[in-house]
Amino acid sequence: MSEESRLRDAICATGRSLYDRGLTFGSTGNLSQRLEDGGWLMTPTNASLGALDPERLSRLDAQGAWVSGDKPTKETFLHIAMYRERQDARAVVHLHSTHSVAVSCLDGIDPEDVLPPMTAYYIMRVGRLPLVPYFPPGDEALAKAVGKLAGKHHAVLLANHGPVVAGNSLDTALYATEELEETAKLFLMLQGAAIRNLTADQVAELRKRFG
Repeated sequence: MSEESRLRDAICATGRSLYDRGLTFGSTGNLSQRLEDGGWLMTPTNASLGALDPERLSRLDAQGAWVSGDKPTKETFLHIAMYRERQDARAVVHLHSTHSVAVSCLDGIDPEDVLPPMTAYYIMRVGRLPLVPYFPPGDEALAKAVGKLAGKHHAVLLANHGPVVAGNSLDTALYATEELEETAKLFLMLQGAAIRNLTADQVAELRKRFG
């Protein structure tokens, strides 16, 4: 099996896992993988992540032009914006997962760091999470807004939309996205309660140890 074939299968397996666990629904969400030639594999537009076909994944060249497979997601530009600012990125996950989207709709959240440091694994896998201002779906101004933050943050939250997360592998991006979703769930569950967050010193120690 070629490396590209392996990556195609991995994207489909990841999509199915996300769908089966209720982290995506309908035809929402999209996944991508950078290829050795500088191009990308992406999930097609209007495709359910739970029913992807490896042979029908969209293939783009290094300039972002669609070269084969089904038509790529209309949010291709979000993925490319992350890749262009993060040379270490090998994969990007974008979901409309329920709890993350709910947090993205809250008034008064900190746009520079949306979620508080509630757990060590959130700090280790997500770090700081900035909020990208709202733009309509498909608006290329959204890509510019994401690009401004992507150099310093591998995960961003789109206002009234959902998370975009890059990683040095598909699994790494997936685990960070899942950690973000679970932390958003905890944050919403604990609204109105006195929360004991990690201290600034504890956060600094985690960042020193794990980057």
